[in-house]
Amino acid sequence: MGIGYMESKNKAVHFILMGGTIDSFYDGTVDTVKPLKQSILPEYIRGVKPNFKTKFTQVAMKDSRDLTLNDLKKMKAAIEKSPFQKIIITHGTYSMPDSARYLQSKIKRKDQTIVFTGSLVPITGNVYSDAPFNLGYSVAKAQELPAGIFVSFNGSIFSPDEVAKQIGKGKYYSIFNQK
Repeated sequence: MGIGYMESKNKAVHFILMGGTIDSFYDGTVDTVKPLKQSILPEYIRGVKPNFKTKFTQVAMKDSRDLTLNDLKKMKAAIEKSPFQKIIITHGTYSMPDSARYLQSKIKRKDQTIVFTGSLVPITGNVYSDAPFNLGYSVAKAQELPAGIFVSFNGSIFSPDEVAKQIGKGKYYSIFNQK
């Protein structure tokens, strides 16, 4: 029996799209990135032809510093009514840990594996974007992690309670394993 036997609805992934750098473009007139109006991620994911069913729900297309409590409530509602067990939330890096902790404290469903991820460089127009790596790693880890909420970045998985962003190094780290 080949590895293809593992394909099932359990591998299906629901992508909840919140915006952030991963779904932005560089605007030279203001020397920063700006979120796209429509996410590029459904087109990107479909383009890699995954061997599992996908669904995409665009909740917000904002810099994470601009997300409101209402945006977080919409994110939570999309997750709670999703029939999927595996959820990937693409999110801006500034407030990703805060949103993961919010969701951990508010979510009623406990049967889903929810993985937050994003990137420091937009996926659009950047050969050296960390977005494809972070997306692929997050999808792979969502298939093997137990139900719960996680943050995936830089090839590591963190719990919401431990994760912090080290802005100067462009990395996330565990506050429990800091050296």
